[in-house]
Amino acid sequence: MKLALLGYGKMGKMIEAIALDRNHEIVLIIDQHNADELTVENLRKADVAIEFSTPNTVLNNIETCIKAGVPLVVGTTGWYGHLQKVKDDCITANSAVMYGSNFSVGVNIFFKVNQLLAKMMNNFADQYDVAMEEIHHVHKLDSPSGTAITIAEDILGEFKAKTEWVDVNADAAVTNQKPDALIIASYREGEVPGTHAVIYDSDVDRIEFKHVAHGRQGFALGAVLAAEWLKGKTGFFSVKEMYNFNL
Repeated sequence: MKLALLGYGKMGKMIEAIALDRNHEIVLIIDQHNADELTVENLRKADVAIEFSTPNTVLNNIETCIKAGVPLVVGTTGWYGHLQKVKDDCITANSAVMYGSNFSVGVNIFFKVNQLLAKMMNNFADQYDVAMEEIHHVHKLDSPSGTAITIAEDILGEFKAKTEWVDVNADAAVTNQKPDALIIASYREGEVPGTHAVIYDSDVDRIEFKHVAHGRQGFALGAVLAAEWLKGKTGFFSVKEMYNFNL
C-alpha cells in the first residue's frame, strides 16, 4: 500500500519502520513543521492514512481525510466527544474511518477477555470488588490512558455493581472509594510503555488480570495491520471490529 502518516513522533516513526518492513510505501508525512501540506490533493496519493498526532490537530486531520475519500486509521485519543459528528460525516461522504484507543493485538485480546471475565464476575459481585491499575511513562500527560478507559467502560457494561469509573492515585483509591465507583489508580513512572491490570479482590482470594507492553512496537504493528484491513472498505469502524473474536 501507499501510506500517509499524520503525526511523526515516536509512534509515527515506528509505524513507518514497520510499514516499510511489510513492503508498504510512505508517500506523505505530516507533522507540525509542514501542516500546510495536509491537503486533499496530497492525501489522494495514499491508499490509507494513519493518524497519531495530538488532540489539538486530530479533528482537522480526520475531516481532511474524509473530504479526500482516503481511509483513515486514527490512533489519537481525546476527541471522542465529537465521535457522532465524525461518524455522520464519514457515512455521508462514503469514506472510511477506524478509531481505537489501542491497536495492539495483545491489548485487543485483553479487551475481549476482560469483557468475558467481567460478565462472569458479575454473578459474584457480592463477594468480589473490582478495581484497576494503569502505569505509563512520565511523558504521558493524560490520565487515565485511553486504553484504561476502554477497559473500564467494558467492565461497567458487564459488572452491574459499578456505575462509573473514577481516576485516582493509590492513596485516594484506599481512602475515598465509593461502593459503585470503579477505581482506576494511575501511575506515571520512568519510561514504562504501558501496563494495565484489572483486579477482583475478596476476603479469600485475589484475581489479577494484566497486560504488560514491552515497548511501543505492538501498538505500531497493530496500526499497520488496521490500515491493511481498512484498505478498500467504506464505513465507520472501531478497532474491535477488526478483532471480532467469535467466542
